Amino acid sequence: MLSKILSAALIGIDAHIVEVEVDITAKGLPHFATVGLPDAAVKESKERVRAALKNTGFNFPLKQITVNLAPADLKKEGSAFDLPIAIGITVAEGIIGPDAVSGYLISGELSLDGRIKPVKGALSMAIKARGDRMRGLVLPEENANEASVVDGIPVYGFNNLPELIEFFRGENEKEATRTDISTVMKENSIYQDDFLDVKGQEHVKRALEVAAAGNHNFLMIGPPGSGKTMLAKRIPTILPDMTFEEALQTTRIHSVVGILKPGQSLLATRPFRSPHHTLSDVAMVGGGQFPKPGEVSLAHNGVLFLDELPEFKRNVLEVLRQPLEDSTVTISRALSSITYPASIMLVCAMNPCLCGYNGDTRHQCTCSPSQIHRYRQRVSGPLLDRIDIHVEVPAVPYKDLSNEYCGESSKTIRARIQTARKNQIDRFNKDHIYSNAKMRSKHIRKYCALNPDAQSIIESAMHKLGLSARAYTRILKVSRTIADLAESEHIQAEHISEAIQYRTLDRGAV
Repeated sequence: MLSKILSAALIGIDAHIVEVEVDITAKGLPHFATVGLPDAAVKESKERVRAALKNTGFNFPLKQITVNLAPADLKKEGSAFDLPIAIGITVAEGIIGPDAVSGYLISGELSLDGRIKPVKGALSMAIKARGDRMRGLVLPEENANEASVVDGIPVYGFNNLPELIEFFRGENEKEATRTDISTVMKENSIYQDDFLDVKGQEHVKRALEVAAAGNHNFLMIGPPGSGKTMLAKRIPTILPDMTFEEALQTTRIHSVVGILKPGQSLLATRPFRSPHHTLSDVAMVGGGQFPKPGEVSLAHNGVLFLDELPEFKRNVLEVLRQPLEDSTVTISRALSSITYPASIMLVCAMNPCLCGYNGDTRHQCTCSPSQIHRYRQRVSGPLLDRIDIHVEVPAVPYKDLSNEYCGESSKTIRARIQTARKNQIDRFNKDHIYSNAKMRSKHIRKYCALNPDAQSIIESAMHKLGLSARAYTRILKVSRTIADLAESEHIQAEHISEAIQYRTLDRGAV
């Protein structure tokens, strides 16, 4: 007898419907074959399915069993096909009626004792099931909360195979899992860090506020122990609150990779990714035999922090150029091309020299001028072109460390940033961009017009400091953000002056 069960395969971060066809015949010797481009994990499912059925009291048919995963030209990977194959066998054997499973998308891994284990990409499956107007989505119990944030598709979570079979036979009434989106967003949007923890560095905090308001890429230059990493970790706490759509996009990526915490249904805080400098270019942007998102996509709608920037391999830094320009990553292979979202705020930190103490008043620098030059040359010009703000982060003096004053909280700073960001969204709503950092030439001409005083200041800076054309463009973008924070419709002279101070490398101050 032939049965057909609907399941899904993950390609990139999207789920694609896979029809699991199970044909059982009594002719010939007992045999179990799986066809349709399965990987090793899918081929091994026959052993898990056989043991799970036998250990839960169901007879595994000693017949010729053929499982076809259609479409046959789509690669299938992972253990998520265990459950649909097992249900397909029970339908083919007449234990479950074919109408009972019709219209359900089923996915799950089976243990040998019949327990149903969680799978990756449940959120993407829910979005696909809703888009195809399916009857319901059947998943492991641990994935049910995650998938239920998608409204419009009933999600049923099960712990073991007998429970699911009873459900399809009408012997077990199961309520669909429901999630209150507003409650989940509120519970999962709490940050553990706060800018109140940072002593001193008031000028760096101000620069970070400007960077967060305009989504500008940011570079910190300072000696070891000056607080660069501490500051970077608190940047997500001042970024605008995530919308539900942003949370859904980010959670979807983390779900596909399988790094969501157990029981977590939604990622409502801005992601902060800080990869080690030894990672490869594939780990940075994604790829592999079965392409997976990389660090730049895992930081989507959040912060990608590269500590010790010059220590990263040159090719790893160069592959960031496309994501920073396009906010997407495209992985091209011979048979397919996959695009991942990668809208990030890039934050980098580096020492001023190899020993780390060039310009530090408390330590003697041991580097020669040629060593300092070679150290800084490890970071290419094209990458620095894409960083709008770079500031010095000096060592914190004792009087600041011992001072009880801590400055403003992240909540207070975030309120100002959200107001500035709203103005930008309203300004660019017809151009499909959401921040000043994404402005193109036509936007700069329209929204960054300067009065005579401001023109005089930037002209003087261009001549005296030898600023390049790219620095001129960056200064205009940053000054537009500073004006937004000041709730000023036009860029004033003081906004230009502040923006110029955030071009440390161009000024030759380090």
